Amino acid sequence: MLICELLKPENICLSLISNKRTDAILEVANTLQSHVHVGNFRGFYDEILVRERTESTCLGNDVAFPHARTDHVKGMVLAVGRSSQGVFFENAKSTVRLIFVIGTPRRMATEYLSVVGGLARLLRDESFRQQLYLVDTPENFIDLISQTERKL
Repeated sequence: MLICELLKPENICLSLISNKRTDAILEVANTLQSHVHVGNFRGFYDEILVRERTESTCLGNDVAFPHARTDHVKGMVLAVGRSSQGVFFENAKSTVRLIFVIGTPRRMATEYLSVVGGLARLLRDESFRQQLYLVDTPENFIDLISQTERKL
């Protein structure tokens, strides 16, 4: 499963307003409220927070993957938020600039691992992250991920 196929311009926020962890996660997740695969948004978001409280989803390199494997989504969903000032993830004592909110039905464990692994591979490259910080539209964000992902 390609990451670029999950991304939609309406689910990418390139200028997050929130600088607090849970507020920023909600700001990104909110872009998925009307997504066809999200059956119960509140339940989905609550499960993201439960997961985040259990263990930080901050991966280092200014990146976090708040996520939930839940029956509140019918298909995999992905939303992205970018913060120029950074969002402090106090449970990891780290600042994050890219937040990827992921929702996956429980039955799609293999696909989930494929997407998370693919994102981790892409985002460990500092020059790639720097390019993501500079793109000016959600469409260009998706194009950059698509071009880079297809090279791997």
